[in-house]
Amino acid sequence: MNMDKKKIRVVVLGATGSVGTSALNVIRADRERFDVVGLSGRTRLAELAALCREFGCSRAVTADPARLEELRRLLPGCTCGAGISGMTELACAPETETLLCAVAGADGLLPVMEALKAGKKVALASKEVLVLAGDLVMPLARPETLLPVDSEHAAVRQCLEGRRPQEIRKIILTASGGPFRTWEKEAILTASPEQALRHPTWNMGRKITVDSASMMNKALELVEAHHLFGVGPEGLGVLIHPQSRIHALVELADGSFIAQAAVPDMRLPTAWALTWPDRGSFDFPAYDWRTAGEMSFFEPDRAKFPSFDFADAALRAGGTLPGVMSAANDVAVERFLAREIPFGGIWRIIEQVMAAHTLSRAGSLDEIMAADAWARAKAREVRS
Repeated sequence: MNMDKKKIRVVVLGATGSVGTSALNVIRADRERFDVVGLSGRTRLAELAALCREFGCSRAVTADPARLEELRRLLPGCTCGAGISGMTELACAPETETLLCAVAGADGLLPVMEALKAGKKVALASKEVLVLAGDLVMPLARPETLLPVDSEHAAVRQCLEGRRPQEIRKIILTASGGPFRTWEKEAILTASPEQALRHPTWNMGRKITVDSASMMNKALELVEAHHLFGVGPEGLGVLIHPQSRIHALVELADGSFIAQAAVPDMRLPTAWALTWPDRGSFDFPAYDWRTAGEMSFFEPDRAKFPSFDFADAALRAGGTLPGVMSAANDVAVERFLAREIPFGGIWRIIEQVMAAHTLSRAGSLDEIMAADAWARAKAREVRS
């Protein structure tokens, strides 16, 4: 590496999850480039403590306030915090330079907003932050302070750099199609958790793997893309691309396309976001295009995957409806993995919760969190 570059001081919220693990693997690959200020986790505190010792962190946070004393016992001499307030304090600490937010649900919302207000660079992997509160978050962000970590949005951002808005005709996210791409609809509706968790190309956490199987990850990503790139539903599209080599395409005004390609490895978009505006040099795998084989692209089957209809409704309504969609999906996936409902029940719960919701403007955090809590409670009540 270039030794005259100062270290990037990083905080990782959600360090023990799949994206947090990818981020720490990026940091391990170039320890001279990064300094890890602090880490947060929720349940695996022994693992969190081991990571803090490995990276020499001065701060640690458990998302569960009831386990603060346990974390302090595991990390004597370390400044420990808990809950959303602890994550927010860590995100905004004077020594924090870059925040990578990879926590699930609404927990990352306040830390991200306060970090942006404090002028920190945010590498955002938590879809819910923008799905719930994009209208509140984006006015706080600048292109140099908010970098998406999702492979699709990181790909779009790379395709758009140096382009003027009037040059852009359409942004197209790609999707692998998940494990049920070739299944008949009736079989999908009764699929088991084991079947839903067999993703054909990506190695991810359980929740996002189920979201990929239902295509709800793409519904959430469309809402996220709307906020990140300032385009409406008519300027967004999805193509199924089973090989997962092309992560996004941008159609330009003259009819030409720019695409971003990479192996399906979350370390690549994570490294891009952490090191931007530089591009770090890492020894990560690359495609051998001579032997990569064919690539295919086709429209998603909306009859089999109603998630796209949910995304359309959420994007057109705006306000609290996208967050309600996300919260209902969270609970539905929990219930599916607990074997309380069949796979098709995920969609039925989301549909019923969205239909029952009284839309509001989402003009404040209190309003957003109230809608989120309502949707979660409603989703637990719905029989499927």
